[in-house]
Amino acid sequence: MAGAIALVACGSSKDTASADNDTTTDYSAKYAKTITAKDLGKHLFIYASDEFEGRNTGEPGQKKAVKYLKDFYVSQGIASPLGGDDYFQEVPSEYLSSNRRGMTLKDSENVLAFIKGTEKPDEIIVISAHLDHEGIKNGEIYNGADDDGSGTVAILEIAEAFKQAADAGKGPKRSILFLHVTGEEKGLLGSKYYTENPIFLLANTVTNLNIDMIGRVDDRHKGNPNYVYLIGSDKLSTELHNISEAMNKKYTNIDLDYKYNDDNDPNRFYYRSDHYNFAKHNIPIIFYFNGTHADYHRPTDTPDKINYEMLENRARLVFHTAWEVANRENRVVVDKAAN
Repeated sequence: MAGAIALVACGSSKDTASADNDTTTDYSAKYAKTITAKDLGKHLFIYASDEFEGRNTGEPGQKKAVKYLKDFYVSQGIASPLGGDDYFQEVPSEYLSSNRRGMTLKDSENVLAFIKGTEKPDEIIVISAHLDHEGIKNGEIYNGADDDGSGTVAILEIAEAFKQAADAGKGPKRSILFLHVTGEEKGLLGSKYYTENPIFLLANTVTNLNIDMIGRVDDRHKGNPNYVYLIGSDKLSTELHNISEAMNKKYTNIDLDYKYNDDNDPNRFYYRSDHYNFAKHNIPIIFYFNGTHADYHRPTDTPDKINYEMLENRARLVFHTAWEVANRENRVVVDKAAN
């Protein structure tokens, strides 16, 4: 914003039914390599530029941001679950303003893209990040490169990797919803709206992998930047936590820091990003987070300060975890559901 590594069946990472009887290619590793620091940087220097005016909810800069996201998905041939050319789930002013007492917010939108599963299309993995930031304050643009431009561009690269796999006949068995939510900075409003007006039944949503700030290093890790905080991975599903640990050990070798996963964490990060609106419906989640830093919610959160190689590896961890969850024989078990 620790647990022990358990044995997890990772056989889904190997293709066992290709026409040429190739049972040795690790397709998760193959397509993860398409997620690159170069492409992440290319996107982020645009998405967190002054042109987007800090992406304040409902404002012109945020409209430019959602157009950028839609144009990317259209260019990649990644469909909308809403059908046709409509990639926006409209979130009306009345809803946003009623949930934000004393503040009138303009109409906004969540951006959705979708890759249909080949064998279990009705089971959905949601990969989310918030598309908004703080806008302009006192004449200064709050670019939000880390918060949450980093998560946003990670999803674009993850989506492109899944699409390349699908185009090669190696698409995920379960469906993947790429969900860019608005209004997070106003109180998790876009994700709240989605879970109250889901495009796919929440009962069919297998997990939510939420990315909110994965491009920087906090003070606690200055001497060891190869880390990411994981929050919530074991709150609802022991199996999801074990999958996450196993995918990291197999592919990315990041120091998974569970400091903020503590139920008594005074920062309460578990409740402070969009995954929480899924978790409260007993949908297993993982929240990927690099911690706060001196530029957090400051106009100095700019794309030149992002560590793109680290962003690449963290994004690949999300991809590998999503790939495994999407391709396992059985749906992830929820064994810690709240009453």
